[in-house]
Amino acid sequence: MTTVIERTGVPVPRPGRFAALVVVASPALREAVAYTLRALGARHVLEVSTVAEARARAAAGVADLCIAEAGLPDGSGIALVRELRAAGWQRGMVLTTSDDPYSVRAAISAGVRSYLVSTATASAPVRTGEARGEGVDSLSAREVQVLQLVADGKSNKDIGEALGLSALTVKSHLARIARKLGTGDRAEMVVTAMRAGAVT
Repeated sequence: MTTVIERTGVPVPRPGRFAALVVVASPALREAVAYTLRALGARHVLEVSTVAEARARAAAGVADLCIAEAGLPDGSGIALVRELRAAGWQRGMVLTTSDDPYSVRAAISAGVRSYLVSTATASAPVRTGEARGEGVDSLSAREVQVLQLVADGKSNKDIGEALGLSALTVKSHLARIARKLGTGDRAEMVVTAMRAGAVT
């Protein structure tokens, strides 16, 4: 799964004080995303499966975050995120199962500025009661630098070049970050760090 994150420059809402709309066709993936958001402190998570349902729910008011699948049964999640951002939504995230360059280009033209490639799939089981790691506060300065570049959509190779590190060292940093945050999923690592204000 590739995750495209829109960076708006808006301060991250405090944990436990944000609302989210999850627009994902697959029930299993939708439930997994909603579970992760609740674990990160979302006070309210609405789950829908189509653009039409999302628009109907969005008409009730503006929320802090919209997470939409790029290819929905009745339209584009990228266009939906752009529409909601124009309506005043603070943050948008787009999920896709492909890192197709045309999809990335469409996301960029919609105002989305970075993307992440994740190993999660729609068939992955929902994780409940999963033990978490040491937390964001345990990250070193270098690990935060690496995670910020991941949030910016950089590949391991790009991160190595930016920080003057070998690919093996980047992988080692990511492995330590995964242990500390309790997840090896790149998208979830970034979302966790964003919620804590460690990356933007």
